[in-house]
Amino acid sequence: MARPPFPAPLSTREIEFADPQTALAVLGPKNDHLRVIEREAVVAAGLRGNRLTLQGSEPAVALADRVVRGLIEVVEGGSFVGPTDVLRAVRTMQASPESRLSDLYADVVLVTARRRSITPKSPAQKTYIEAMRAHDIVFGIGPAGTGKTYLAMAMAVAALQNREIKRIILTRPAVEAGERLGFLPGDLVEKVNPYLRPLYDALHDMMDLDKAQALIARGQIEVAPLAFMRGRTLSDCYVILDEAQNTTSEQMKMFLTRLGSDSKAFITGDVTQVDLPTGRRSGLLEAREILSGVEGISFCAFTDVDVVRHPLVQAIILAYERKDAAQQHRAQPNTTKADDPGPGGGENNG
Repeated sequence: MARPPFPAPLSTREIEFADPQTALAVLGPKNDHLRVIEREAVVAAGLRGNRLTLQGSEPAVALADRVVRGLIEVVEGGSFVGPTDVLRAVRTMQASPESRLSDLYADVVLVTARRRSITPKSPAQKTYIEAMRAHDIVFGIGPAGTGKTYLAMAMAVAALQNREIKRIILTRPAVEAGERLGFLPGDLVEKVNPYLRPLYDALHDMMDLDKAQALIARGQIEVAPLAFMRGRTLSDCYVILDEAQNTTSEQMKMFLTRLGSDSKAFITGDVTQVDLPTGRRSGLLEAREILSGVEGISFCAFTDVDVVRHPLVQAIILAYERKDAAQQHRAQPNTTKADDPGPGGGENNG
């Protein structure tokens, strides 16, 4: 095993796998998963037989040890892990050392038509799922790629399949993302379909295409722009409002007051990507201020740690956050001694 680039003292730990199959599933073909752990946890690792040796600083080795042992539990529980799962596991254990990966993978929300299990991939996602089970109105707020809408749809599809509800209603405001597309041809449905395409994509990822289309044709699944919700009472259904950061105050109030008996509403959005015209305040931001603390309503926050898309998405989000923070810092006025009135110097004193 090559000596890692760490200053002394070094820490070393060993992990023994029960059998070669478990080692292969955890460490990956040609040790691809192990390379991810080495890079992300900053450790050196060597495998001899079924025995894995980790070496590096004590915090780094402890992190890698927790990740490998957690992945062993996941694999022994019957779940498959790929390189992206391993990367996510390292980042999850970095952010929440007390978490157990097996607890996340054991919470199956839905098994898709392709026999793929949809489970939480981070503690924040698990909290979100538990909130959707326990509350009638749940807000999922966080950056793109954190699974907010996808998990809400999985909960809704599972409830429909289990006959807990009669309908799923998927909606989002028809707001263009920073560009003007101009006149769109076709009837009303054809005009709004481009805005609703992401919801169809997620739905078709979970259900057989023919079954999904049959449910849509029967009205058991409805995909519609937010404007179509006015004047309705939505009972015995799960309603999902996506891209809620692009609702106005009036639209958000209208949507929340549509909820009928035996229904739940899941509202998702990213407050850093508001596409409303300048001067219009996001209804999602206002709802967070007004409704926080109201019994029966839950607000769940996501961060870049919870991103489940391509690993570069997390890096992109962090880069933009650094840029925004730098701009805010430059925009803050500098306070000098000349500006400070000092004791008794305020105009209301004396």
